[in-house]
Amino acid sequence: MEKVTDYFGCNVFGDSAMKERLPKKTYDAFKKMVDNGEELDPQVAEAVANAMKDWAIEHGATHYTHWFQPMTGYTAEKQDSFITPAPEGKALMDFSGKELIKGEPDASSFPSGGLRNTFEARGYTTWDTTSPAFLKDDGAGPILYIPTAFCSYTGEVLDKKTPLLRSMEAISNQAVRVLRLLGDKTVKKVDCSIGPEQEYFIISKDNYAKREDLVFTGRTLFGAMPPKGEEMDDHYLGTIPERIQKFMKEVNEELWKLGVYAKTQHNEVAPGQHEIAVIFETANIATDHNQLVMDILKRVAEHHDLECLLAEKPFAGLSGSGKHDNWSLVTDYGKNLLNPGKRPHENLQFLLFLSAVIRAVDLHSPLLRLSAAVPGNDHRLGANEAPPAIISVFLGEQLNDILEQISEKGAATSSLEASWLKVGAAALPALKRDTTDRNRTSPFAFTGNKFEFRMLGSSSSIAGANTILNTIVAESLSDFADELEQASSEAANGIERAAIIEKTVLNIVKKNYEDHKRIIFDGNAYSEEWKAEAAKRGLPNVKTMVDAIPYRVEKDTVEMFKKFGVYTEVELNSRVTIDYDNYCKAIGIEAKTMIEMVEKLYVPAIIKATKRLADDINAIRLAVPEARVTVQTKMLTEMSDLLAETYRRFESLRDLQAQALTIEKGPKRANFYKDSVCPEMEALRKPIDRLEIMVGKESWPVPSYADMLYEVSY
Repeated sequence: MEKVTDYFGCNVFGDSAMKERLPKKTYDAFKKMVDNGEELDPQVAEAVANAMKDWAIEHGATHYTHWFQPMTGYTAEKQDSFITPAPEGKALMDFSGKELIKGEPDASSFPSGGLRNTFEARGYTTWDTTSPAFLKDDGAGPILYIPTAFCSYTGEVLDKKTPLLRSMEAISNQAVRVLRLLGDKTVKKVDCSIGPEQEYFIISKDNYAKREDLVFTGRTLFGAMPPKGEEMDDHYLGTIPERIQKFMKEVNEELWKLGVYAKTQHNEVAPGQHEIAVIFETANIATDHNQLVMDILKRVAEHHDLECLLAEKPFAGLSGSGKHDNWSLVTDYGKNLLNPGKRPHENLQFLLFLSAVIRAVDLHSPLLRLSAAVPGNDHRLGANEAPPAIISVFLGEQLNDILEQISEKGAATSSLEASWLKVGAAALPALKRDTTDRNRTSPFAFTGNKFEFRMLGSSSSIAGANTILNTIVAESLSDFADELEQASSEAANGIERAAIIEKTVLNIVKKNYEDHKRIIFDGNAYSEEWKAEAAKRGLPNVKTMVDAIPYRVEKDTVEMFKKFGVYTEVELNSRVTIDYDNYCKAIGIEAKTMIEMVEKLYVPAIIKATKRLADDINAIRLAVPEARVTVQTKMLTEMSDLLAETYRRFESLRDLQAQALTIEKGPKRANFYKDSVCPEMEALRKPIDRLEIMVGKESWPVPSYADMLYEVSY
């Protein structure tokens, strides 16, 4: 049997393949360029392109593509062959440095928020030299995929990758400034390191195909809860069913070939729900790899006659699916800046970076909420199974105690020590208890040496959240660096400077804890009491995507993004337009799908069921005039009333959907969908879901929740 280590990364043109195929001088020049962010030498690009082409052809590839991440949230590609004309009607396989560096997809066909019009079609893709090319086979043979960024003819970014790369440079520059002021003379770069956890549902392909709502919207718009949901807690970390295990095995193998460090897999809380987690990587590579994870999950599911659902809330009444974004900062020599160490009260560097994160989250919590804003996530956030829409930070007992000491005394003199936990049986070894518990209700929790941002929806790209997170922390680090530079300039010598820097760090930590303590909460963030407490503290409660969108273009936000070169004002405004448009399109498709399903499927099925019941009642009365048909009559009355309510709500939703299209695009139309169309969709669902229980299974036109959730999972 082939070992994983023998084939891991075999489909990646990564560092080892480049080292093997490039002349040492060329390889060293390329690595130096990437590491130092230098301009690419055309001769080096030509050599890399030729080696990449030869490697891909040897693996059976005939085509290559510039693979990019437009504002759809998905990935895009345009495939070209390596073939080029040769004398005597023959052909050569060729790939130039120019083709590697630059591509030209149509920019007007992707969301641009007005940056591009139909008559202004030119856009460019440009090679992301920091993310390795790879081979992917979707059934027709391997294709060489080259990770790229995507911009317009006039230079504005049209993708999610470019702002992420800009934000990575911003936080690296500010983190290096701070570290140098703290005495670190060796650091050259700081990377944000990301470990995303991906949740998803699996159902049979056959049941999926019978549900128009799943096919068109990714979630069920109708459906009654089965008698058993997740009440018994028997799904989470339970035994993985054999069919799912086979699916997971193939997913892992495909990801490992692509160099993705797939690590953890398990059943999640709801029936049919699962999770896959990968090991930490640099943010842009982690983003590329998470897009591959989602793609591989969907593609491999088809091999097993399954369907992978990545919607945030595919089944009402059951836990939705998130994507936990584990975020940390690591120097170029491997030091995790969010690792407290054994004596965190003495680790001023850690406390300073911790303070920067706390400050950033408090000042910009609506922006973080925006980073998790997609229409499907509005059904999940705050639903007592996911973090609430109110953002708070969990630190745990040890760090809270240290910050309280600094606040009260100006310095901390001790850290809570880890204790040993004895389970009580001699056969079981003692466990070293962590210095704090975990809090799964917290949207933004410190978990030992990283922060876990738990609000992201399962379908989202992680690029947007990490772009915002990097930028807001860069802003805090920049302000801290300014304070430290001012303090340092007042020192007469090195000894005095060290003392002044230490005092300044403690003052910064103390002041920021006192100024931003309101964001720290270690209790139950699902509780109603917390909502009331959060309101007293003045914490924003941004409940929907539409409510979150305006925060993108507030004056301070625009200035921050411009200062660090992450977004221009034009780019920010374009994304606001895209956000509103995406929301309206998503809700509009859902409304139209509901209208069609009611008219085409549900109403005919219910009419048949009520007619059959009425015929049965009449037949009984004719055969036995004195027979009692009270129960049947009550059922018929209720079904008829529910049918009337269904049709009334159906007509109302149909009219509202038509009205929405007459309203000016942008915030007015989005708010109409949120305030008028969405409530009517919920109202239409209620009688249908009740009727599903009353109408016989053989007469119901679509698979039920029980059919979908329990066929594969048990």
